[in-house]
Amino acid sequence: MVLRDQLGLKFLPPERRVWTVRALVAAVRAHVEREYSDAWVEGEISNFRAPDSGHWYFTLKDGNAQIRVVMFSSKARLLRFRPANGMQVVVRGRVTIYEDRGELQIAAEYIEPKGAGGLQVAFEQLKAKLEAEGLFAAERKKAIPPLPARIGIVTSPQAAALRDILNILQRRHRTANAVIYPAQVQGDSAAAEVASGVRYFNQSRSVEVIIVGRGGGSAEDLAAFNDEGLARTVAASEIPVISAVGHETDFTIVDFVADLRAPTPSAAAELVIRSRVEVENQAEAVRERLVRAMERRLLEARHALTERAQHGAFAHMMDLIRQRQQKLDDLTYRLERGERQTLERMRRRWETVAAAVRHYDVRRVLAGMRVELEAVTAELAAGMRNLLLQYKVRGERMGRALEMLSPLAILERGYALVFDAEGKLVKDAAQVKAGDEIRARVARGEIRATVKRAIRDGDAGGRKRGR
Repeated sequence: MVLRDQLGLKFLPPERRVWTVRALVAAVRAHVEREYSDAWVEGEISNFRAPDSGHWYFTLKDGNAQIRVVMFSSKARLLRFRPANGMQVVVRGRVTIYEDRGELQIAAEYIEPKGAGGLQVAFEQLKAKLEAEGLFAAERKKAIPPLPARIGIVTSPQAAALRDILNILQRRHRTANAVIYPAQVQGDSAAAEVASGVRYFNQSRSVEVIIVGRGGGSAEDLAAFNDEGLARTVAASEIPVISAVGHETDFTIVDFVADLRAPTPSAAAELVIRSRVEVENQAEAVRERLVRAMERRLLEARHALTERAQHGAFAHMMDLIRQRQQKLDDLTYRLERGERQTLERMRRRWETVAAAVRHYDVRRVLAGMRVELEAVTAELAAGMRNLLLQYKVRGERMGRALEMLSPLAILERGYALVFDAEGKLVKDAAQVKAGDEIRARVARGEIRATVKRAIRDGDAGGRKRGR
């Protein structure tokens, strides 16, 4: 159809085009994606959802305006922190349209917290999570052995930290052996390799303590030691783990879950093994305490023995024993003196015979003297044997008499020594009265009792009763 205006000019009306909903949305989507393929958008997160699929869904708000954001699992896994409602972030991604609802949304490629960096946010989130689970609790941390014979070290073989640790171990205690598990300590594979080292030592049981460490660096360099998987591996280690990551001011998640944190790798070597001098000093201190304790015990025992030795009954017994010992010494002296006198007489007689020999035939005289000497020697030997036998019999008889006189022998026959409260020997029932404390010394031990009634010989009843 051709239309004419008032001037008679001809023009064609615009062609009418009818869109389907899907076609229109697709066309707009293609246009939007072409124009906004790499957009950075700032806003506040709300309505955050993280279903089992691994995708993240949330709304980005700014005043009264809002736009939906989706971050698929392939990108979400690479993010070091977890978004949360109320967090101010910058989202980088592709602006698109979700056709099923015709809604404008952003397919996020990267999310960066506004203000604090992503690594710091991830650190704080993981720290709070593990602390809530009790992985930082002091009661679950294991004690570090004071003098381990074998020490496991998980670090890079090229790291200066490893040389520092080995130098200190060599200087402070040469008997310690170090087993090194090589692992990357920086980069995407570092956390997995360090965790493999910790698991290896736990499976092989070849070391007594494990040092996990590296030198200092930026937050990105130390990011491997803020990995959740590595932190849980260290926390689950049955062998004590010392964390030695970075400098003294650097803190990582591994520092919190390890059994001991060292400010530096060098400090880890100092902590893991005490010097020989310290051990020797401790051993000397223990020895001195033992000596003082033994001296005190000996002094107490000597004091107790002195008190028992001062008891009247034992003093009398010791007097008898000393008397018998003195008599035995006297008999021994007399025996020795008799032997010396006999030998002197024999010597003088030999000199007399020797002088007379000069006037006689030597061989005949010597033969006669030999016979006489043999006879005298035999007689002397027989006499000495008889004399020694007499002394032996006499000594045994005196020993038996001494044993019979011993208070202990008397006690063995069923008798007892009774002492009053002042330690005096009770010989008469009149020495005690009812209610008095008495002690009865028997062959083995002592009996304490209280007098219920004291009955003297000739009193009514004719019996003595006591308790």
